[in-house]
Amino acid sequence: MSVVAAFLYRDGKRVGPISLDEPVSCAADKSEFVWIGLVEPSEAELRTLQERFGLHPLAVEDALKAHQLPKVDVYGDQLFAIARTAHLEPGDDQIRYGETAIFVGESHIVTVRHGSARAHTELRNQLEAAPSQLRHGVDYVLHAILDFVVDGYLPIVESIEEDVLAMEHRALDTFLSRDETKRLFTLRRELVRFQRILGPMTELCGKLASLDLPCVDNEARPYFRDVFDHVRRVENMIGGLRDVLTSVFETSHLLEQQRQGATTRQLAAWAAILAVPTAIAGIYGMNFDNMPELKTRYGYFIVVGVILVLCSLLYYRFKRARWI
Repeated sequence: MSVVAAFLYRDGKRVGPISLDEPVSCAADKSEFVWIGLVEPSEAELRTLQERFGLHPLAVEDALKAHQLPKVDVYGDQLFAIARTAHLEPGDDQIRYGETAIFVGESHIVTVRHGSARAHTELRNQLEAAPSQLRHGVDYVLHAILDFVVDGYLPIVESIEEDVLAMEHRALDTFLSRDETKRLFTLRRELVRFQRILGPMTELCGKLASLDLPCVDNEARPYFRDVFDHVRRVENMIGGLRDVLTSVFETSHLLEQQRQGATTRQLAAWAAILAVPTAIAGIYGMNFDNMPELKTRYGYFIVVGVILVLCSLLYYRFKRARWI
């Protein structure tokens, strides 16, 4: 069975487990509801829940496909929401995505997880430790699930941010290697994909915070606005990270050109200095009989002195111009 947990809650406290095959009657008020959690369920299991809770067939189809963007749909007096989870494995630059489909009715909430690395066990324990929140009903559970999903985004962004800042620091000291350059483009590509998820997630939380939707009381809207703010914060951080990645690449490219230019100037300066003795030695190395100063007694010392003086003058000029 893919059912991780199925419990009945009353007045914010867990009453006990329930069976999917047996009907459960809940009180008319929102303080009594059923919370069922499934992981990678089969079609038969979802069809059973569809018959039991009156889930819409289109929502069930979306929950089975598990390749949907975040959204919220209204089917009569029920809500259907899809949130995308994300996690980053240590030492891996690729962001892995999962999906959580949420069916919300007046007296039930059903979560269907696909590919999510974080189970809802910790979330259940936190909510059960605060009965005052669970007592308000399914809309507060929906908020807690979305908040749980969005909280998983921040460590990903912070981890990538640390790596990007480290590469930025290395780019100022030395050339980026080919692998580091490839990693820059990999991280940028992952952030672009992440933004494609965050856009619909922002829209989802915005609708829950502002629209009059079934199963969501007005008192719960400030909580959804808080989740909306968290998503916007992550979205802004990713936008800033993309700019930093671009600046790291451009800075590395400019510094590389600057270092190459400095090396070229140094080589040109030393080539000019060495050209003086090369030219003079080349002239006096010609085998002609009639050349001036060939019979001069101190000609060698004079030529060497002239070479040293000219080379020293060139060295001084290049040193002053900071070419050497």
